Amino acid sequence: MKYDFDAPVDRRGTDSLKWDTREGELPMWVADMDFAAPPKVIEALQNKLDSHVFGYHIVPDRFARSVAEWWTRRHRWAVNPEWVIFVTGVVPAVTSIVKRLTNVGDDVVIMTPVYDIFFHSIENTGRHVAESPLLYRDGSYLVDWEGLEAQLARPNATLMILCNPHNPTGHVWSKEELSMIGYLCARHGVKVLSDEIHCDLTLPDVRYNPFGEVTGNADDLVVCVSASKAFNLAGLQGAAVIVPNPTLRRVVERGLNADEVAEPNAFAIAGITAAFDQSADWLDELRVYLAQNRNVVEDFLAKELPQLHSVKQEATYLMWLDVSQVTFDADDLCRHIRATTGLWITAGNQYRGDGKGFVRVNIACPRSTLSDGLERLKKGIETYRR
Repeated sequence: MKYDFDAPVDRRGTDSLKWDTREGELPMWVADMDFAAPPKVIEALQNKLDSHVFGYHIVPDRFARSVAEWWTRRHRWAVNPEWVIFVTGVVPAVTSIVKRLTNVGDDVVIMTPVYDIFFHSIENTGRHVAESPLLYRDGSYLVDWEGLEAQLARPNATLMILCNPHNPTGHVWSKEELSMIGYLCARHGVKVLSDEIHCDLTLPDVRYNPFGEVTGNADDLVVCVSASKAFNLAGLQGAAVIVPNPTLRRVVERGLNADEVAEPNAFAIAGITAAFDQSADWLDELRVYLAQNRNVVEDFLAKELPQLHSVKQEATYLMWLDVSQVTFDADDLCRHIRATTGLWITAGNQYRGDGKGFVRVNIACPRSTLSDGLERLKKGIETYRR
């Protein structure tokens, strides 16, 4: 490999959300990678630092071009740069869009288990979660089509938030699944907000399907994308919202500006454009390394922890592990593991659905760190008593 993903990076004492832990603890929870950023990104940020001036910044035209060209070139979705809006992050974008495209008291449909911040964006703004649980069958997740349509048909359902690819299950939605979701939403007059932040982190032989490329109803579609997960740039606070319909785009853009989440800091544009324009080879090697890490985990579970099972996944660096043979109280299990081994992983309860029988583990780290985490996981499971 051209890039060294085995090299450890000491992040303690750097004000890291992930690594601001007690001495001896190993955090493998939040979706944040323990790899150095791509060299071209570091170079672009250094050039910006060398300017010595960090005043107010605008969003230059090259930002929209960079985003549009990445999705057109890499993901086969012909995005027009005019559709692209800068935003400081996908989470603030989701909350702002929920507020703009729905009314207080409306129902927002989500398929669970799913990224927990969606619940916050809905419930903290006075809307209601209309939960459609996914079906867990033979180690994979499927859509409950009858249940999903029932939620979309609710009188107050006005928006569906889709996670594509899905977090935490790692499922890459097929074109057929996305087409059916689009059809059902159009049938019931429900707009779609698709969070596609994990789209670049598929297995090396897997491509994700952009909802905007598949659906025949782009007029009611808003898509959130970012370089933050694939290139580990969350701290730069930059993302994009893609809205093909000009009328809907104006509504979304007004909301983002009203919520003051549409202006970049001094480093965001430089880092993001360097990622999309110059760092594709780094990402390709990263995906191979992450796939190897996934194999390491699966081999370890098979040999050392056969009571745990890895859900079949095609995307993300977040492994969704079935612990139902050990407990259906993942919260209690994760507390025990952290208290006895120092390993910090995420209990599936917070993602609702059937999450109480699962844990989420971040494997985006050097192999030595991963091995340490697996040994701690083994100790925690073996000493756990229900």
